Amino acid sequence: MKIEFHKYQGTGNDFILLDNRENVYNGLTAKQVHFLCSRRFGIGADGLMMLNNKTGFDFEMKYFNSNGNEGSMCGNGGRCILKFASILGIKKEKYNFSAADGIHEAEIDLNGEVRLKMKDVKGVEYSYTHYILDTGSPHYVKNVRDAMQVDVVNEGRAIRNSKEFEEKGINVNFVETLSDDTIYVRTYERGVEDETLSCGTGVTAAALISAHNDNGFNRVEVKTGGGKLSVEFEKVTEKEFRNIWLVGPAELVYEGEINIKS
Repeated sequence: MKIEFHKYQGTGNDFILLDNRENVYNGLTAKQVHFLCSRRFGIGADGLMMLNNKTGFDFEMKYFNSNGNEGSMCGNGGRCILKFASILGIKKEKYNFSAADGIHEAEIDLNGEVRLKMKDVKGVEYSYTHYILDTGSPHYVKNVRDAMQVDVVNEGRAIRNSKEFEEKGINVNFVETLSDDTIYVRTYERGVEDETLSCGTGVTAAALISAHNDNGFNRVEVKTGGGKLSVEFEKVTEKEFRNIWLVGPAELVYEGEINIKS
């Protein structure tokens, strides 16, 4: 089977993009997706996305984790697929697309950065050591003094596979406050089962927890291993946030063809 692909990255979070508007890739199996995402045997990526047609929307985003299983919402993936849609000729001032967690608005600004509206958050679980919230994917957020000193893989894996989260999994974020409006985030992602250079829904979760204004408009600058993002949002209460926008770059890395076994 010959596959035509585009490789994109958003602050180091990289993805394989497939134009599936004619349903040519509907038969891809989890094993094949896993192979394509393999960094030693395939193309290599944190995940794979198909751009599908869907009535009433500019397109549908279907996301697969690198382990081959269909995943939940991916923020950096959402920004990358918007750039992909634009290259395919889907040109809009404001986009409206469907994803695993519902409907998303998005736009490409004059600097070429992608602004992606995330789902509203209406609940946050607080504890002495961490926060839990869903920004399209479930996230565990822990504040740390020095994120660079954290063993993200082992600590993140232990939390993700603990009794509380083992069945469904959870993404684990370690957050260092750099200033009133700037944070540094490192994330262990379920599905990838490793640290990624950036995680859009994780950055969003960390930014909400790090709001610098008690209520009203907030903009939090976020540094990750793969680059810089920003999150704009309205804080309603300690547990409710709305009008959440994830903003940052999304770039084409390369494109090509690959033959895989059926």
